[in-house]
Amino acid sequence: MSKKNNKKNVAEKSAAKKEAILKTETKSQSPLRTFLVVAVVVIGGVVFYLSQNGLDIRSQARTPAIQPVVTATEVSFPLQAFADGQAQYFQYPTSNGVTVRFFILRSSDGVVRAAYDACDVCWREGKGYQQDGDFMVCRNCGQRFASVKVNEIKGGCNPAPLKRTVVGDKLVIKIADIVQGSQYFDLAKRS
Repeated sequence: MSKKNNKKNVAEKSAAKKEAILKTETKSQSPLRTFLVVAVVVIGGVVFYLSQNGLDIRSQARTPAIQPVVTATEVSFPLQAFADGQAQYFQYPTSNGVTVRFFILRSSDGVVRAAYDACDVCWREGKGYQQDGDFMVCRNCGQRFASVKVNEIKGGCNPAPLKRTVVGDKLVIKIADIVQGSQYFDLAKRS
């Protein structure tokens, strides 16, 4: 019996050690696992929220270096400010609380063009366009539009044209024309 008891004691001790080790490993890994799961959920939630609300992490890169001259009826920009062909993004807060976004660029044919940072199709997403070389690309659907077509073609996913005129060495946009684009940026109409 002593051999059986001895084997039984050894087996019990071995099982007790194994259980103690497994419990220790489980306890020490549990807080780490919990932290990782919570971190992934929080990060995923933030990314989802930003994508659903049309917010863009790159929006700070869209801040214009150009300061327009604003009067009671128009906004003017020096033409030379667009010589590099890079789209410049601007915002105009309307009296009804809607901020209208638009961009201006010199296209590859040398014409300075302007359009709302929205289109007839994807405006509800509030994502606008980004420049990729000689193309403006819809941030929502990925369609590409040659710079020479901006302010020429309207409808569909084309950037919605914004009236502009060249007066001397300035590009002039009437405030009334900017405000007409508020339909693309009215959050109440997005649903």
